[in-house]
Amino acid sequence: MKLANEQKIQRAPLAERMRPRTLDEVLGQDKIIGPKSSFGQIIRNPLASVPSVIFWGPPGTGKTTLAQVIAATGNYNFVRLSGVLDGVAELRKIVADALEMQKAEGKPTLALVDEIHRFNKSQQDAFLPHVESGLLTVIGQTTENVSFRIRNALLSRMRVLPLEALDEEVIVKILNNAINDKERGLGGWGIKLEADAAELIAKYSIGDARRALNCLEWAAAYVRAENTTIINKEVVNNSFNKQPQLFDQSDDYHYDNISAFIKSMRGSDPDAALYYMMNALEGGEDPLFLTRRMIIFASEDCSCDPRALEIALNVDQAVQRVGMPEGRIPLAQGVVYLSCCAKSNASYLAMEAMTAIVRENQNLEIPRRIRNAPTDLMKKMGNHLGYHYPHNYPGGFYPERYLPDKLGDLIVYEPTDRGLDAQIKERLTKYRELIKQAK
Repeated sequence: MKLANEQKIQRAPLAERMRPRTLDEVLGQDKIIGPKSSFGQIIRNPLASVPSVIFWGPPGTGKTTLAQVIAATGNYNFVRLSGVLDGVAELRKIVADALEMQKAEGKPTLALVDEIHRFNKSQQDAFLPHVESGLLTVIGQTTENVSFRIRNALLSRMRVLPLEALDEEVIVKILNNAINDKERGLGGWGIKLEADAAELIAKYSIGDARRALNCLEWAAAYVRAENTTIINKEVVNNSFNKQPQLFDQSDDYHYDNISAFIKSMRGSDPDAALYYMMNALEGGEDPLFLTRRMIIFASEDCSCDPRALEIALNVDQAVQRVGMPEGRIPLAQGVVYLSCCAKSNASYLAMEAMTAIVRENQNLEIPRRIRNAPTDLMKKMGNHLGYHYPHNYPGGFYPERYLPDKLGDLIVYEPTDRGLDAQIKERLTKYRELIKQAK
């Protein structure tokens, strides 16, 4: 039986075999479980009760591992639920077993809930009484934004602990541990992992220890098949340089990347804007999603340069016409222009201010002199009477306001001193002064 268990362990993926067994073996999450962190002190205290928490972070950062280590350290009855596979029925069974365990042995139950965001609202509510009573200590884990996917009632009973992607130095240490470990790792294979190859795997893993260990295991199998013993950069590149980029199309990273893209253009940083543009495209982003954002940006942030909107529209049309990958070229041209042109959000601010005013002052009476007058009856009612046609006056301007009388001298549009705004500001300042003098 012992031999069968050992064979089963050896058949498990390297990432599973190398999973940390103690808190000291967990690397890269000192902010969460380090000796100086509050949660770290709690879980190291044998007399303390571990609170229910949600580990939120990218894949391969130790969420499941931490739950298993905490369960072992605290001598809990450990159970596991999956937001993908399980539901309320499975939870009820766990609750019943937890009650029995509590009565029989006085042993607390710790439930690891994988993909906790997958439970719907009613299923999440089923956890509430048992978390609140302390019957279950729940450790949820998710890669999704808990603010959007977890019920507020559950969040109020659990502490959210964000885990960060692992540093490359930490990944390299994990790789070296695996290559040298003779019990669980590859130490018995006689394979050497060169330092620059380990650094390259760490780079490709993007903070994901599981991905890094999978890469190492593949590379080790490859060199053994080639009857060699060295994992170098060439082996790593041949095996993993074509792996897909970790870029989601609908979750946090997608929105974070597009936010960074827009903010980089707004901040007049073409290099950063190009980086986030290419990051999105390499990850499989729809290029027309980017062009739509560029059109909005040109109107919102570049109103002092009317060419910005024209260029954004042309880029959108060009990408549709030529397709990808050539569409990257006009995209890059447009992104550079939008990043470098003069910035102004004066028209956007005016729109927002006027929206609020309209909502507070709906259906105000329009001055008679600027109303439509297509019939004699309407003219007799005073429509159009007293209207001054600006083109009949010097400079094409007559000093009067056109707003409803209730709004008086309201001004919401204040152009900046940048780009075309400077000329507009000079002209409007002159016009507004003439209107004051005409009163």
